[in-house]
Amino acid sequence: RLIHGGQLLNGLAGPTVMNAAPFLSTTWFSPDERATATAIASLLNYLGAAGAFLVGPLVVPSPNGTSHLPLQSQSNAEHIKDRIEAVLYAEFGMVSLIFSAALAYFPSRPPFPPSVAAASQRLSYRRSFCRLLSNFRFLMIALAYAIPLGVFSGWSGVLDLILTPVHVSQVDAGWIGFWSIVGGCVVGIAMARFADFIRGMLKFILLLLFSGATLASTWFTLTCLTSVTHLPLTTATLYTSCILLGIFLNSSVPIFFELFVETVYPVPEGITCGVVTFLSNVFMGVLLFFLTFYHTEFSWFNWCLPGSCLLSLLLILCFRESYDRLYLDVVVSV
Repeated sequence: RLIHGGQLLNGLAGPTVMNAAPFLSTTWFSPDERATATAIASLLNYLGAAGAFLVGPLVVPSPNGTSHLPLQSQSNAEHIKDRIEAVLYAEFGMVSLIFSAALAYFPSRPPFPPSVAAASQRLSYRRSFCRLLSNFRFLMIALAYAIPLGVFSGWSGVLDLILTPVHVSQVDAGWIGFWSIVGGCVVGIAMARFADFIRGMLKFILLLLFSGATLASTWFTLTCLTSVTHLPLTTATLYTSCILLGIFLNSSVPIFFELFVETVYPVPEGITCGVVTFLSNVFMGVLLFFLTFYHTEFSWFNWCLPGSCLLSLLLILCFRESYDRLYLDVVVSV
């Protein structure tokens, strides 16, 4: 009960933290810095997940027989329990420290708005939801984000289980997840900086990223089917395909956030990104729900990745982009 209650509280807090990035970038930064600020604020969240991939396997021994760490000969279950508690207490300490700092000093906005959009009036909650649900272009791009990112989040969360049948330890799986997230953060910030320099290129950037994600996920899935495809299954191929997949998908998050806000402006950023985050969590939850019934063989789970990436690529290709917020800032400022 305590585990489920804690996970519920974490789930309630997650969307608020994830959705804060576009709001902070609009409130505090000028139009030629917004995409970069959104990328930094949103992708730094992912560094915490990268740390989890690394800290978990290194601190907590694996009970599935794939770990290279020496286990105690007696009371292995108690030893693992103690290590898990140590990780959780460390997380609690970090969260408490950051929460105390936010309570002590966290101004809501700068003394002067950095742009016209930052000072403009936004729609109410009711009108915002009506605008979002009636905007076909927003629903199209929201599904293009929610389906592959939700599938990838569920898949990466059980990456050690997926790689165990091909004799990859949870430590190696943790390193794969770590480098895929770190690479996604670096590439995402670089892409966002490029979007700030050359405006109006968000759709083009997403097409490039999801073309790469489709190829990388297909490569990984076919590699795991060695008995059918006869592709070489090595540590190098698994590392490369998984890390490339994580780089392409994780780096698309801030680009999507900026495109959402531009598409439905003047809907508040928090509501817009909250809806798409909720949709992403729904798809992740549905996938993990099916995993509870079909957990003896993971080929179907792997095929969900290239299928979702290809579907998203088609949706982005058909999407007609617009930059309402940027247009307001440029025209009114001039």
